[in-house]
Amino acid sequence: MSSSVISGPIVVRDLSVSFRNGSVLTGIDLTVSPGERIALVGENGAGKSTLLRAIADSSSSPALPRTAQRSGTVEAPEDLVWLPQEPPFRDAASIEDVLATTLRPLREAVATVETLADRLDDPEVAETYARALDFAVAHDAWDADRRAILAAERLGLSGLDRDRPISTLSGGQRTRLALATAITRRPDALLLDEPTNHLDDEAVSVLGEFLRELPGVVLMASHDRVFLDEVATGLFDLDPTAFGTDGTGGRLFGGGWTAYEEARKAARERWEQTYAEQQDEIKRLRSATRIGNDAIAYNRGPTDNDKFIYKFKGSNVERTVARRKKDANRRLEEAEETQVRKPPAPLRLNAALSAAGASGRMVVVRDLVVESRVRLPILDIMAGEHLLVTGPNGSGKSTLLGVLSGRVKPTSGEVQVSARRVEELTQDPQFGDLRRKVDDVYRETVGEVLAIQVPLRDLGLVHPRDLNRPVGALSVGQRRRLDLAIAIATGPDVLLLDEPTNHISLNLAGELEEAIGVTPGTIVVASHDRWLRRRWSGPEHRLEL
Repeated sequence: MSSSVISGPIVVRDLSVSFRNGSVLTGIDLTVSPGERIALVGENGAGKSTLLRAIADSSSSPALPRTAQRSGTVEAPEDLVWLPQEPPFRDAASIEDVLATTLRPLREAVATVETLADRLDDPEVAETYARALDFAVAHDAWDADRRAILAAERLGLSGLDRDRPISTLSGGQRTRLALATAITRRPDALLLDEPTNHLDDEAVSVLGEFLRELPGVVLMASHDRVFLDEVATGLFDLDPTAFGTDGTGGRLFGGGWTAYEEARKAARERWEQTYAEQQDEIKRLRSATRIGNDAIAYNRGPTDNDKFIYKFKGSNVERTVARRKKDANRRLEEAEETQVRKPPAPLRLNAALSAAGASGRMVVVRDLVVESRVRLPILDIMAGEHLLVTGPNGSGKSTLLGVLSGRVKPTSGEVQVSARRVEELTQDPQFGDLRRKVDDVYRETVGEVLAIQVPLRDLGLVHPRDLNRPVGALSVGQRRRLDLAIAIATGPDVLLLDEPTNHISLNLAGELEEAIGVTPGTIVVASHDRWLRRRWSGPEHRLEL
């Protein structure tokens, strides 16, 4: 139990974490104080989830794999809750079991306070009573049961049978149940990994309200740009520019995503300009180290009466050349030691998202019914149309995409998809044997001929250093990048994207949205991403389920 009402900070000092296939984090320093809500940002694979796991690993529950090597120190409040992307509930447990586990320490604290209230003359009893009272007050334990019911209602879980096994819940239901436990517990420190995945607008609003009111420490990784603008008090960049996120070498930026994106763009431009200027100077200094005598004085031959003077002046020229070469070498060495590293080429979406050239109606749906999942009287999608499918969790967005791809069989109704090739990007890509290398999976999936015509490295979605890594070593976001690369490499006539901005880096999300906007092919996107939805063109290109 916590020994004080006010919790302490999370303090990370010189933290490095590596696995058998290489380092993920190196020399991380971070302090998050109570009341701060810091969001981790960076490219896929930069180590956001690893950092959260390393901090959670400092508590009683191991979070890092046994094979992980770590150094440095982590200090965190004892009362810490970590919610990974996949909530760690036992499949055999029931909803009631999960809530009971969450409520147990709160109920125990209240019981201890009530039981010991009449025995405070004993110093040991008084000390135990004080610790229990501090914990109960800090976590508002007397209101915990009502808070659990209210959280379940506001997150859309009140209609579920409390005896229902966790194994029968959808990914969205599991996520909302995990958030309900955090809202009920009110921990001193809360670690969240992509907490808005699978959440509709109402659930995201509930989460944001809770986090803004929580007095403890919040550290989170999130791809939700609107959520970061609304909730985060600062951003910690795991993939900063040469000048750092703040422009002076630090990684912490005070503000939300919109301001950060502008600052990062300006920092990148300064980095590129500084690098170019330094390389010009280094090139000039290298030329100076190769200076010859003729650069000091033309080597004109002496007259018969001028041989002595010529030899004397020649010696001066040689000394001048040697002095200038030495000075140029010294300055070159200093310039090379202090130069900033070359700005890495950002991963970009270097391919059209779908094929063009088709015409007419690509999709015709009439009286579609998938029992207990979706009902849709009519839908027509024209060639080249970009359709956004929205709706709350459980409204059937993923099911509709599955029907259009042929993955889900309708109970009744008519579905016609007039396309040479349809590709679907699901929320949970499956690659079979995760020990296979990334490049091998790509070649085997798209075929040898196409893999030669459209190399994976040319698509700009997978970093070259990851091509020979096992798929299982990739982060969730990196696996989604690979799945997207496979989908677009084939040039489908119809591309179906289910929550395409989930898990991927925020920079890639922006590039993906731009690519969707300009591609001439037919695209259907199912998304709860408020940033994407606010920028989608025209109500005539939206379907609300």
